[in-house]
Amino acid sequence: MYHIIVNPKGGKGKSLKALETVESMLKEKSIEYVVHRTEYAEHATQITREISAVPDSKILMLGGDGSYNSVLNGIENFENVTLGFVPCGTGNDFVSASKHPKKVTEAMEVILKGNETYIDFIQLDDRRCLNVLGAGMDVDVLLKYAEMKPFHGKVKYYASLFYVLAHTRWHKLRLTIDGGKPMDKSVFMIGIGNGRSIGGGMPICPNAVVDDGKLSIVVVNEMKKAMIPFRLLGFLTGKHVHKSYAEEFEGKSVKIEVLDDSKFEADGEVFESKFINCHLVANTLKVFR
Repeated sequence: MYHIIVNPKGGKGKSLKALETVESMLKEKSIEYVVHRTEYAEHATQITREISAVPDSKILMLGGDGSYNSVLNGIENFENVTLGFVPCGTGNDFVSASKHPKKVTEAMEVILKGNETYIDFIQLDDRRCLNVLGAGMDVDVLLKYAEMKPFHGKVKYYASLFYVLAHTRWHKLRLTIDGGKPMDKSVFMIGIGNGRSIGGGMPICPNAVVDDGKLSIVVVNEMKKAMIPFRLLGFLTGKHVHKSYAEEFEGKSVKIEVLDDSKFEADGEVFESKFINCHLVANTLKVFR
């Protein structure tokens, strides 16, 4: 059975248009399906929890990174579920990293071929992350984005980004990778990546691969504030990882202790925690690809 999970208000109409296309393609092939329309925050998580109790459930996720995160966090029986990505979000950062098609018809063609494989995800204590766990500047941008009214979409994101760059602050964190020696850092931002990009295309973890069994850990350290505008192009092209102010690590687990009032974001969802343990989970999450 194909289960379609969609937020009717998502993407300013894009989700409903995508739903029309998806239903048409399923009907054309006489494939049985049911549509689940979300009605409130975390509804997709609840719906997925119920679906994952049934063997051979195929979940088609219509949305972007936030929708995918909600579905991922609802899976209780991974062996019962295969996920299909139908992008109709604002940024679609994860499907860019996983190389899933961004066009609805092409995404459905991949799903209907039925090829299943495993991709990784990040377990964060009591929650999961599919794309990137971030702290520092990217969280500051998301917080500003939530309160900025005049703009929309990517323009709104970049307006928030430029504002935060003009009011830069450093974030104090302690990192421990794979149980090694703790490292105290004063950072501009940090990304723990399964996927590569945030904010609709900024590759904070440009070397991340979604099915390699490893986390890509990128730390952008404190630098002269006057130099930040000149570093921006590097951040937007992924070249920052080659600069002296950045460090890049690989690992399977990361422990982060917050030494100030910094917050985290997982797939664009901001949350607070003083301690967070994250580890890479491989060979568990089945997807059409």
